[in-house]
Formats: sequence, C-alpha cells, structure tokens
Amino acid sequence: MPNGDAPSFEWADEHAGRMGYGPLSILIRKLLNHSLLSTSDQQAIAGLPHIVKRAETGDSILREGDRADICPVLLSGFVYRQKVASDGGRQIVALKMPGDALDFQSIFLPTADHDVRALTPATLALVPLKAIEQLTIASAGIARAVLVDILIESSIGREWLLNIGRRNALARLAHLLCELHDRVNEIASARSGNFRVPLTQEQLADLLGLTPVHINRMLRQLEQMGAIGRPSRSLTILNFPKLAQISSFSSTYLHRNNPSGV
Repeated sequence: MPNGDAPSFEWADEHAGRMGYGPLSILIRKLLNHSLLSTSDQQAIAGLPHIVKRAETGDSILREGDRADICPVLLSGFVYRQKVASDGGRQIVALKMPGDALDFQSIFLPTADHDVRALTPATLALVPLKAIEQLTIASAGIARAVLVDILIESSIGREWLLNIGRRNALARLAHLLCELHDRVNEIASARSGNFRVPLTQEQLADLLGLTPVHINRMLRQLEQMGAIGRPSRSLTILNFPKLAQISSFSSTYLHRNNPSGV
C-alpha cells in the first residue's frame, strides 16, 4: 500500500537548518502558522538558550505539582498531557507534536496541574522559562504569539471534550486522525494527503477513551472504507476527505494561518 510520500514526523531533525535558525526553527514555523513574527522576532526565538534532550516512551517530562523553570519544545515524536484520578486511572487530555512548546502556561502558572509524558521516543529542546518571559516583555509580537498558542491549545481541548463526549467511536477516531493530519502538515517539510501515524492501537485507545479491541474494530472499518491502510501493522492515512466526511471535521478550531486575529 503506497505510503512513500508520507511527511516525516522528524521534521526538526531533518530540516532544522533550512531556515538557518537551528533546532528552534520548528517552533518558529509552528508560531508562524497563526501569528506574525518579524525577522528580528524570529532571530530572537532562534537564539534562545537551550539544551537538547532525548526522552523514551513513557518518560516523565513534567509532573503534577512541579514548579517548572524550563519550557520543553518538542523537536520530534509525540508527548501527551494527562490527569490521574485517585484510583490511578488516567485520562489523556492533550496530544503534543513536533513544533509545540510544552509549557508556555508556566510563564503565568508556575505550578504544574498535570503530568506530561512521552508517548513515543521524542527529542526536546529545553528552554529556560525566564528567557522566554524576557522575550515576551521585550517584544509585543512574541508575547502575542505565545498567548495565541496558549489559546489555540484551549480551543483544541474544547474540541476534544466534544469528540470524546458526543461523537460515536468511528467518528471519534476519524476526527482524531483528521486533526493529526492537519497538525502534522503544519510543520512537515512538504504537505501530503498520505502519512504514517506512529501510534499503537493501545495509545489510540487511551487518547479516545475506548478499548484496544474497539479501536481495532473501528480501524478495520476505516480500512474497508479506503480511508486508511495498515501495511506491516502500521497505520497510514490514505483518504483525508473520507475521514473528514465520516467525522464532519472542520479545522476552524485549529486557528491556522490567521495572523490578523484568533
């Protein structure tokens, strides 16, 4: 089944130098999808002090109750935000992907109210929060981009509540795949309708509040419809319009390419 034109989830590793800004190019690219940034603003972001760190699947990046002093920027891989109930049950409340700053909110809310963990092997640039805060004070453009980014994450969170609370299992899965398609294409080196989704059935189940058995059943149904392929046990999106039709997907809540306002 064809998947050779799939955009890579390793955009940062493969193309970091394309803009001449180093590893934080991917953050700049992400912010430019929703906010205007001058050349000097982009250079200031690229010049933020940082160290690069590797995280393996399941590694803790931030723990509830921590007082954060860094803001990790995701360069490759996937991480997630989770809340854990008193009985140990967890709910994944957000999925983060390359280009995302994982903790802008700690500029304003210094105590973490959730956990952040690696869903897949991931590469992070660890940036001091104080350095980001100083940039937001010095530049109105950067301050606005940070605020818009926080607001868009809230918008995605509202859509997730609707997705888990009101859509049936097939539409719920199709909607998540549509979101992944659009969010990955924001930072991929080239836009494409087909790409591999590096998430297991168990991970999709945790994301959507379903069982792995139910996820497998829905994946088979989407495959029969021609919307996805599963070569060598991997999941590839083949027909985005079909997934969008199944889930009534609209990307409005992602607020992309909207530099004049949220």
